[in-house]
Amino acid sequence: MQLNHAQRELTLKIVYYGPGLSGKTTNLRKLHARARPDVRGRLLSVDTHDDRTLFFDLLPVFFSTSTGFKVKVKLFTVPGQVIHNATRRVVLQGADAVVFIADSRRGAAQENNAYWRNLQENLREMELDPTQVPVVIQFNKRDLPDSLTDEELAEVQRRGNQPVVGSVAVRGEGVVETFHAVVQTAWRALEGRAQLSRNVGLSEEEFLGQIFRHIDLSGTALEGRYGPGAMPGGRESGRAP
Repeated sequence: MQLNHAQRELTLKIVYYGPGLSGKTTNLRKLHARARPDVRGRLLSVDTHDDRTLFFDLLPVFFSTSTGFKVKVKLFTVPGQVIHNATRRVVLQGADAVVFIADSRRGAAQENNAYWRNLQENLREMELDPTQVPVVIQFNKRDLPDSLTDEELAEVQRRGNQPVVGSVAVRGEGVVETFHAVVQTAWRALEGRAQLSRNVGLSEEEFLGQIFRHIDLSGTALEGRYGPGAMPGGRESGRAP
């Protein structure tokens, strides 16, 4: 977290992490497409020989809290290929929360586990405590054969402390729900450390509400909580009065 009291700005960094081709890029592309153009930056890509790192500022023009603080959320992916481990470490620097994208097929379990261990190692390398950095696990590719069942995902959730979300990212399913889970856990962790509600005047309700009213939530599990949100074209969605 970057908290600038002089300029009254708060910046959060969220990193999407996981094996190559697990769906990190797809998550960011789908989320970017649902965000209103006036509150999202360009989707930038740094390509390597066989992979890429994507990033964009979700709210580059900020939103302001009731006390006048400006808040920005930065989203990054890391390259999944093994040879780019050094790049993954650099991207993790200063992360407030991580989304771990796993392939939900049973045959991918070994690679998922290897990258999970790699995440823990790289967090420590960047002097981040793996027990303190919030992580949300997304099991992607639920539409493919041999993917974990709902009951098996529930068992993963019971065994760990991290929120678990199922997804078919290519269809946009679970993408916004995953993002909601990670920004919520990030805010709660920061509240515990920095007491944002007292020092910045930013409650969890206001923080989440400000973000998700700028995102098209139609057809997602969040629509009932926040309403349909904003259409990507910049219009507020919903029925005409």
